[in-house]
Amino acid sequence: MPETASSRRAGSPIRMIHLLAYLSQHRAMPSRPAKEPPLGAGWIHEIKHDGFRIMARRDGSRVRLISRNGHDLTYRFPSVAAAIAALPVRSCLVDGEAIVCNGDGLAVFQFVRNYRRGNAAALCAFDVIEINGQDLRRQPIEDRKLLLKELLRKAHPGIAYNRHFDVEGGIVFHHACKLGCEGIVSKRLGSPYTSGRVNDWLKIKNPSAPAVRREAEEDWSGKRKTR
Repeated sequence: MPETASSRRAGSPIRMIHLLAYLSQHRAMPSRPAKEPPLGAGWIHEIKHDGFRIMARRDGSRVRLISRNGHDLTYRFPSVAAAIAALPVRSCLVDGEAIVCNGDGLAVFQFVRNYRRGNAAALCAFDVIEINGQDLRRQPIEDRKLLLKELLRKAHPGIAYNRHFDVEGGIVFHHACKLGCEGIVSKRLGSPYTSGRVNDWLKIKNPSAPAVRREAEEDWSGKRKTR
């Protein structure tokens, strides 16, 4: 990775202290629910897959897969852990969704919940927060996506790059719904990676998706948890 002014600042002692504190907490950037995709050219759009949000941490030979609620799920998804261990870096923190697909290639939540299907899980990676000690949180989303794509240039069955689309969000959302996906996440170009809920990541859900029906049932029973 070439050294730039921003990467030199990212490697300063103070920034490293803040980065290490952040990495110890594995805080994923949340998305804000929205009723429809944003308009205009200042956004990119990704397919939202139905699975477990995972922060995949590599530190030397050690790999940990941490859920949004802070649970260690490394033992659940051995193929994902092996994929992170095989990346050509000393350390990294990758954000993504652990999924298990059916025969049509559609992520099925009941599958990823099933312990017996853990070996079939893959990480659908959509962001990278740290590589080899370099704090990437302040870099624009489009730059982080380029770094992630380069990091995943070698194919591995346990991880895949979640591509984005720079066309109108309504078009992406229409096709996501037609395919039966959970929905889309729209991300503002130029946005950094933050731990608080802001308007830079917007989640638009397919009203016919199983995830939406499941959340409605959880709402009714009073047991809904933020994913």
